[in-house]
Amino acid sequence: MPWFFFSSSSSRYLLVNVVQAPHRGMVQTAAGVIREEGFFKLWHGLTPAIYRNIVYSGTRIVIYQKVREYVLKPDPSGNYSIWKSAVNGMFSGVVAQFLANPADLVKIQMQMEGKRRLMGKPPRIASPLKAFQSIYGKAGMAGLWKGAVPNMQRAALVNLGDLAAYDSSKRFLLSKTGLQDNYITHILASICAGFVAAITGTPADVVKARVMNQPVDDKGRGLLYKNTADCFVQSIRNEGFFALYKGFVPMWFRLAPWALTFWVTSEQIRLLLGAATF
Repeated sequence: MPWFFFSSSSSRYLLVNVVQAPHRGMVQTAAGVIREEGFFKLWHGLTPAIYRNIVYSGTRIVIYQKVREYVLKPDPSGNYSIWKSAVNGMFSGVVAQFLANPADLVKIQMQMEGKRRLMGKPPRIASPLKAFQSIYGKAGMAGLWKGAVPNMQRAALVNLGDLAAYDSSKRFLLSKTGLQDNYITHILASICAGFVAAITGTPADVVKARVMNQPVDDKGRGLLYKNTADCFVQSIRNEGFFALYKGFVPMWFRLAPWALTFWVTSEQIRLLLGAATF
């Protein structure tokens, strides 16, 4: 999973002010991880990331298609309005992310483990299984959904860009350009989806990462931010509006190859199986 390199670098970059490390850009962050912790630490947290994407990607696609087919249906001419795509994409992303939140929480914490050790802090995680057990032991089942609200907010915005943008841009290309429903159309639509998803999702990604990785008290309450809104306000007040787009480039670099790989592969598999494309 080459895209995971950008995911790890992006998470470290977004959390700069949480762990109070010196400011570094995305490239400097990745180089610092390699220099200080080793090359393969860029893939630390890959296992829970795989768990998360199995649940997340499968769920969001199925829900989007079922809602499009049975609830927010296309008009009689076959057109599917942008607002329906947007609502459907956001809803699908929220449900999928809620189910995938435990694995996402472990992934984020594992990505930060090497930096914690370098800063002299005690290790929290030895393996994904130990991480799940530790979180459950300290906070119960509810602890596995720490940060679920900003996570779902982020997923709603990302899928507003990814699912809705892919569906809408693909329909536009097929109806307005004369292109066929083939890999060229799928590539162009996926490029659009990745870029729009980065624009809509980066602010929520910043807030999500900071809320999920902040230190907590004995009762599991955050010590830096009261809630998502408080993190949002503090980030702008202390660092300016564009703090919400800190990590946009790695976010785009992460979502662009992911969208390209996911959508083109998914569509080609559907064609090989004789199923209808997305």
